[in-house]
Amino acid sequence: MSRQYPKGYTTPLSPDGSASLVPAPPWHYVGDFLIVEYHTNPDAVIALLPKELEPAADPGAVAAIFADWQCCSTGGNELLDPVQGQYKEFFLVVGCTYQGQPMSRCVYIWVDKDFAMYRGWVQGFPKKLGSVHMTRTYPVGKATPRLEPGARFAGTCTAGSREIARAVVTLRGISPEGPTVNAPPMANSRHFPAYDGLVPDVFELVRSGGQDREVTDIWEGDAELTLGANTLEPLQAIAPKTIGKGFRFTFAYTVHGGHVLTQHDKDAHR
Repeated sequence: MSRQYPKGYTTPLSPDGSASLVPAPPWHYVGDFLIVEYHTNPDAVIALLPKELEPAADPGAVAAIFADWQCCSTGGNELLDPVQGQYKEFFLVVGCTYQGQPMSRCVYIWVDKDFAMYRGWVQGFPKKLGSVHMTRTYPVGKATPRLEPGARFAGTCTAGSREIARAVVTLRGISPEGPTVNAPPMANSRHFPAYDGLVPDVFELVRSGGQDREVTDIWEGDAELTLGANTLEPLQAIAPKTIGKGFRFTFAYTVHGGHVLTQHDKDAHR
């Protein structure tokens, strides 16, 4: 009796491929965003960049981003089983350049669902599991802020019983420019370690993809942000020295895949 190899875009593999934690792209996303832009020690940001990336024109600029996502693959089956298509995350993005072109880079990120973490690794996001909560808005009721001047929105993230971040944004009006640090294309690193040594099997710099972008009006306002002092990650090295604007909006796009920019130097791991 001949047998076929189990199928799947990601593990676990199964006879028909339905057990995969992550379906094959394209992936469609829509989400509410809460962003705080701030400045920190430029040297600490530069230390987080691989040698293929150069510092941005404003090397100390950082964006702290909370996102409440809904997503699906082709056919939209996840929308009828929401546990497969809803998640929240918090991440820190810095600016950089690649061969003279402005880029951004996700240096730390926490997400509250396993499928989103695995999919992030495929795309080069260094995701860890965490607990993320955000203020929601609804069109009716007293238990909701509206998108109007004076409305306050908050986000919190914890991981491993440690506080990672807490942010509050007080809306003032429609933003003429919107956030800038995370606006350029993102250059992340796909890193998969070898089973039998320090040299990774996959170690490449990739430009993340994204098409069919849509965005609502972007609200801006005053912002507050604190990063945890007792985290596994050295967050205090890039903690805010000065805080800029905060932003609140809804954003949608589709990912069909990314583009490999270059292979990292694997010998750097020796």
